[in-house]
Amino acid sequence: MRTSRTALVTSAAFAAFAACSLMIASAPAQDDYVLPDGPELFSLEAQCGYCHDAAPSINRSMGQTREGWEEFVSHMAPSDPHTQDQILDYLAHHFGPTYNPRPATLVDGELEVSFQNWIGTTPGQGLRGVAQAPDQSIWFVGTRNNNIGRVEPETGRIREWSLPANTMPENVAIDAQGGVWFIGAGNSTIGRFDAETGNATVTEMSDAEARGPNTAVFDANGVMWFTVERGNMIGRFDPSSGQTRFAPITAENTRPFDIAIAPDGTVWASCSASNCLIRVNPQTMETTQVALPEGATARRISVASDGAVWYTNFSQGRIGRVDPQSGETREWDSPSGANAQPYAIAIVDGIVWYNESGVRPDPLVRFDPNTETFQSWPIQSGNIQAGMARQMRVTSDGNLLLNQDATNRVILVTLPPAG
Repeated sequence: MRTSRTALVTSAAFAAFAACSLMIASAPAQDDYVLPDGPELFSLEAQCGYCHDAAPSINRSMGQTREGWEEFVSHMAPSDPHTQDQILDYLAHHFGPTYNPRPATLVDGELEVSFQNWIGTTPGQGLRGVAQAPDQSIWFVGTRNNNIGRVEPETGRIREWSLPANTMPENVAIDAQGGVWFIGAGNSTIGRFDAETGNATVTEMSDAEARGPNTAVFDANGVMWFTVERGNMIGRFDPSSGQTRFAPITAENTRPFDIAIAPDGTVWASCSASNCLIRVNPQTMETTQVALPEGATARRISVASDGAVWYTNFSQGRIGRVDPQSGETREWDSPSGANAQPYAIAIVDGIVWYNESGVRPDPLVRFDPNTETFQSWPIQSGNIQAGMARQMRVTSDGNLLLNQDATNRVILVTLPPAG
């Protein structure tokens, strides 16, 4: 496996980055979460605390039966049978099926969707970045285990390969020829993976300040554009030359997160820590901030065929639309309210699809801009309903791909016919 560099990541940095959610969306830190006493509590905190802070994760969860908890934790980092039994006994006793501190508001309707699940072969890997290749295979990465995986939908076969140490991959991007690329958030690299050889060719960032790349997308010319979250800039990578360029964002600490290409080639990025979107001129790489309402933060974005940019207002429980010509912004309250924490988003045939990550069960929401009406469904994760979906991509036949890191799943959502 050929790499240019191996970055050192301290255990503290790894723990901060890899803070996995047992069932929760990213949420403001709380100091008052405690777990009920019990003889199994020590085992639970020792096992679950290895990856994440157990108290807020469990207290913000949706309750399950013991069988439901068993199915759920089976997709996390493994433990010995005795410890797992203790943990399951504790969870089933204190957090049973009636427990749900954050109930979703589901909106009924006449349309139907269906969910098909595939489970990654490595438990607890932090499955991220789902994307479909031209051959219909589905690719994903495991951020905590430094791996990349492929689902073959026709056969159900899943295969995973190791990536360079400390890659901590966050995203997958597929080029027009079917080339599989990944973003190394841990060591600030771009990699291309060859499934035939199992090797990855890795390119370092050419700017030392370009730390923490997150999400990538290819434009019509085969150029990759990506966000550099911790470096507060937008990156451009030309696979033909191997050169990277960067466009700094003038405002401090916007933490660019998601990225999308408009029909006219304009590059758009979301600001996860500020009330703005970033517009990038693809020729000059000049960046412009487009203001969002006060207090809004855009987690992910999607561009419609008319050029309008849709975003999930994670911090205020809304979805929004920006008119690129006038700069006018309009928002709609998500059905589950201010704490819904809308996250992933995609546009299919003019319909807006997104998920509410801050409530349980984690709903898939459909919004029709023409009628301004909603409908929502619990996202099915096998026999349980547990979030959260961090990304949403449209397949070649107009359906949706989701990933759930807590349940180690790739999920295909078959949508109702258009019209």
